Amino acid sequence: MRRGTWATDPLITCPDRLEVVRAADLEEIGVPRRTISRRCAPGGPWRALLPGIVLLGNGVPTDEQRGRAALLHGRTDAVLTGTYALRRHGLEKLPGEEEVHVLIPASRDITDVGFVHVERTTRLPRPHLRGGLPVAPVPRAVIDSARRLTSEDEVQTMMAEAVQRRFCTPEMLADELDRGRTTGTAMPRRALTPLLAGAKSVAEADAWRLWRRSGLPAGRWNVPIYDVHGRYIATPDFWCDELALAWEIDSYRYHTSFDDYRATVARNARYVAAGIVVLQTLPSRLRTEPGKVADELQAAFRTAQARPRPNVLLKRVA
Repeated sequence: MRRGTWATDPLITCPDRLEVVRAADLEEIGVPRRTISRRCAPGGPWRALLPGIVLLGNGVPTDEQRGRAALLHGRTDAVLTGTYALRRHGLEKLPGEEEVHVLIPASRDITDVGFVHVERTTRLPRPHLRGGLPVAPVPRAVIDSARRLTSEDEVQTMMAEAVQRRFCTPEMLADELDRGRTTGTAMPRRALTPLLAGAKSVAEADAWRLWRRSGLPAGRWNVPIYDVHGRYIATPDFWCDELALAWEIDSYRYHTSFDDYRATVARNARYVAAGIVVLQTLPSRLRTEPGKVADELQAAFRTAQARPRPNVLLKRVA
């Protein structure tokens, strides 16, 4: 290609170009190396995102452009994972991680650079395309992220959102933990345990841990309860079937409208009508006042134990 004709090449001029290219591809269409360097210098029209990877613009790179740069760095078959991949899937309650985590085949000798964390793996997942980018399935991305985090609250929050919003099941996360490498899995396993027991949120996970410490009989999480005529009563956060005792972790967040408040009042009325003992606890108290909440649980247990168990069921009777 003659000198200067590169300026009209589709790599440069295509209206839907992604603006992240390899420097080697620019050289291939005739852009001299010194021109690339000059254009990527401070104040120039281009920007070097990573060694050998160029942004055909000089602004702050977008999230998508950073992801594409990471994929170019990882080369063929690279897959985005971790927090970056989870954002592409649509999860929201994620750590504010700036790194882009990319998986590459174990045989490839590529290392971390700039904002890219490279992980070599013999278990390269089949990617999902999100916005045209190949990203790991949610269970793999959650575990890949969790293994690198240091805050159990962040791990718990991320896992709970993935389960609560039905991106995956707790069993899928457990399978991914068992199949992957063991490094960094102790904390994710602790965070996953209450979700496997049926908890579906961080508050319910906190409640599960408090109940376990209480020494009270085991129960079940998020199971529907019916009366003897098959009429639906409620789906308590925690249910002790032995005593017909319900425990609701009621947050202000879910009572911000009149309809939410009305639904809670109606639920409590059904509990009372069915003879069920119900304890309501604010999520914040599970951490700020665990001792007092434990005392309230014990008191509710004694109250439930002192009266005949009402005829309520876990299964609807036809």
